[in-house]
Amino acid sequence: MNSDIEIALQSSMSPIKNIAERLNLSENDWEPYGHYKAKLSSLIVSNMNDKPDGKIILITSINPTPAGEGKSTVTVGLGQALCQLNQKAIIALREPSLGPTMGIKGGACGGGYSQVLPMQDINLHFTGDLHAITSANNALSAFIDNHIHQGNELHIDPRRIGWKRVMDLNDRALREVIVGLGGPVKGVPREDSFTITVASEIMAILCLASDLEDLKKRLAEIIIGYTYDKQPVTVRQLGFEGALTLLLHQAIKPNLVQTIENTPAIIHGGPFANIAHGCNSLMATKTAAKLGDYVVTEAGFGADLGAEKFLNIKARAGNFQPDAVVIVATIRALKMHGGVDKKNLSEENVAALKRGVDNLKKHMETIEQFNLPFVIAINQFPTDTHHEINFLKEWCVKQGAEVSLVEVFTKGGAGGLDLAKKVMSCCEVDQGSMRYTYDLDDPVEEKIHKIATKVYGAGHVEFTSAAKKQLKQIKDYGHNHLPICMAKSQYSLSDDPALLGRPNGFTVTVRELRVSAGAGFIVALTGEVMTMPGLPKKPAALNMDVQENGTITGLF
Repeated sequence: MNSDIEIALQSSMSPIKNIAERLNLSENDWEPYGHYKAKLSSLIVSNMNDKPDGKIILITSINPTPAGEGKSTVTVGLGQALCQLNQKAIIALREPSLGPTMGIKGGACGGGYSQVLPMQDINLHFTGDLHAITSANNALSAFIDNHIHQGNELHIDPRRIGWKRVMDLNDRALREVIVGLGGPVKGVPREDSFTITVASEIMAILCLASDLEDLKKRLAEIIIGYTYDKQPVTVRQLGFEGALTLLLHQAIKPNLVQTIENTPAIIHGGPFANIAHGCNSLMATKTAAKLGDYVVTEAGFGADLGAEKFLNIKARAGNFQPDAVVIVATIRALKMHGGVDKKNLSEENVAALKRGVDNLKKHMETIEQFNLPFVIAINQFPTDTHHEINFLKEWCVKQGAEVSLVEVFTKGGAGGLDLAKKVMSCCEVDQGSMRYTYDLDDPVEEKIHKIATKVYGAGHVEFTSAAKKQLKQIKDYGHNHLPICMAKSQYSLSDDPALLGRPNGFTVTVRELRVSAGAGFIVALTGEVMTMPGLPKKPAALNMDVQENGTITGLF
């Protein structure tokens, strides 16, 4: 089988005008970015306020292997399958980051015959949204340092500046830096650090803003640091929310593209799932819901991270709930959770699979806690054996769960028709209102405890002395009502990436709490969550090239 980029380059794309016309968009609703990409108007949702929303289908998964389990591929394949069944379906995905693209994990365009196109553009610079976020983030850093250099009217304590610079690449050398060196004309020396762009609070803000005015309001509420007497300092006090909004006024518009089978896809925003909420923008999801009868969207990593945040943060902010959930499982990941070394996942091992299904069971229970109907999608890999597939399907049936074997990587939409039919039936199940994991009025400690015990299966939560001090500050500054964005390893239900399967009774340690007042949540950091990843020994970038005629090679 050809590589992803070879398949993508051999595919026949439809002019973006045709995709827009399929969605009944007028010329005022979109603006072209070349032949195959477009920016959508940010006013579509408000202009179509009276139109009922389409069914929203959330794709999540079990705890993944480092290479991922094909959640984006299943998302694209399911959207294509729904269109093959003559449904008006739209896909809503996150934008890829150059960090994983140039590193090891790869892009976020799906794979095989279930990709969004033009994948080479989307995986690289796309329409410039991530560059705009990087510029806005670093402009704010420049404004902060200039304010201190020019007299520091707000009495900002340089030792307590929480705002970090960003870069959309993996670069471990930038994790800790010193700025302002070189004498009085170069600024005030202080410690600083870089995070990757997708971990910026501005990315989270863009993805949760309902419109341009809401974007400006959220930017103004960003807490950049504290004064010498430990009072928070906001962007509103600095006075730069207008300039930051200006830098983002194009980036807030969702992007329209298509899949290999010409299914419409809206790709917009891409916050990290282990440090932020890991979902495409609220505007993209709501726009897709107004334009289609079915919206297939995803949340990053497993249900313990992405789906939990999608439901407790994004859906709550947008006042909607999914009509169905798809839990993606792979036999290779379940064998890993059953104790198989990652080097041996291609070998048949039904015994390990029997042990590993406990991980899938916990994610099923988590979705049930939200009172949402779900279907299990077994994303088939070439190394899966007949015995392994049969065992997993039979196990799912014994649990009373709908299950579908998916082959969208090799067959496109045709490989997801069974899943599409089961999801459509699932969408018709009326289970009443979704149940959140916690109430916003709960104390911060209780919110975290409920997530850790109900979603992860933990027995206890411990707060470090630093986190306990921050809990008091959160209460004193009036941020107690915000939802919680847990930052932890994606590889385990626990905060220990080596603790695979379904651990029980473990202790989650909260080492730090950060208020993202603009985004509207409190980040609770557990374990060693890396906000600026490093490159592997042999980055994926080693295989990438472009020929004289413009043909790209090695991009997966």
